[in-house]
Amino acid sequence: MEIRKESFGTVDGHDVIRFAFTTEKGMTMKCINYGCIITDLMVPDRNGKQDNVVLGFDTLEDYIEHSPYFGAIVGRIAGRIAGGRFTLGGETYQLPRNQSENTLHGGLKGFDKVVWDYELVERESAAGVEFTYISPDGEEGFPGELHVKTTYLLNENGSLEISYEAHSDQDTIINLTNHSYFNLSGDLNKKILDHTLQLKSSSFLELGEDLIPTGERIPVDGTPFDFRQEAPVSQGVTRGNSQNKIAGGGYDHPFCLDGHFEEEIVLEDRESGRKLVVETDQPAVVIYTCNQYDGDYSIRGVKPHDHMAICLETQKYPDAINQPNFPSIVLKKDELYKAVTRYSFR
Repeated sequence: MEIRKESFGTVDGHDVIRFAFTTEKGMTMKCINYGCIITDLMVPDRNGKQDNVVLGFDTLEDYIEHSPYFGAIVGRIAGRIAGGRFTLGGETYQLPRNQSENTLHGGLKGFDKVVWDYELVERESAAGVEFTYISPDGEEGFPGELHVKTTYLLNENGSLEISYEAHSDQDTIINLTNHSYFNLSGDLNKKILDHTLQLKSSSFLELGEDLIPTGERIPVDGTPFDFRQEAPVSQGVTRGNSQNKIAGGGYDHPFCLDGHFEEEIVLEDRESGRKLVVETDQPAVVIYTCNQYDGDYSIRGVKPHDHMAICLETQKYPDAINQPNFPSIVLKKDELYKAVTRYSFR
């Protein structure tokens, strides 16, 4: 595998490095140690033409000024925390509220906005980078000094594995994910509404008007949330379900996964022939379809627009710390947090 490394700029006196990994078949992943951002995923179509299938920028300045979490690791907590508040061990913690009254994706300066340490990793048929970061006690209001490791490993067979580990010197909460925006048509050739999606998911989490889960799991039967059989992403726009309207005309919902590491998430663009299979040990995937998306910037020459990409955020349930019926996201002192998600292109 070919491995390249180059300067990508500086942030607060810290060097930002861009890494490029290219397999013998030509698939390339590029990432930087600012936010562990995946900037490029070059994947061939059915005719062998290489295109970028993730949204990103060509300069560090654009990521700092404009990025809505493109390709980054978000945390300490992915998703929203209601009111930016939670109670742990009898103590109530107030976090910065960076989206209306709620805390989103770790707060004002989450893991997507820090420079991580790094070490290259090489194996017999794979290569990648191991990113590490120490989040001090009280950062963005969270308790405990948290040591985090995120590893990106690109395999010669066309799969990208993202693994996470973390431990803390105090009880705390954690829920990490990668926030890549996918468009399998390549280089933003078209919207993702004609992409097809298949999910091993028989229920999803109902959202309130503030996009916080209500605590209710809704069966997908008879709704636009039923992707147990392959269906177009557009059904979340055309069928007029009230939950799709709350999300702004599409999806911004956690789907509860019925299986793990058995091709439980499949996204396909039939025109290009590209298929993405996502497998994970996490209980949910948040599907976000860039609803009501705009901005006064461009993404490699394309202005932001509705449904230009889709996020597949594998994670634990959002706002779980405030939802007694959800699986716990508490990380006990000195225990080890682990999670793995694999992305395979076919």
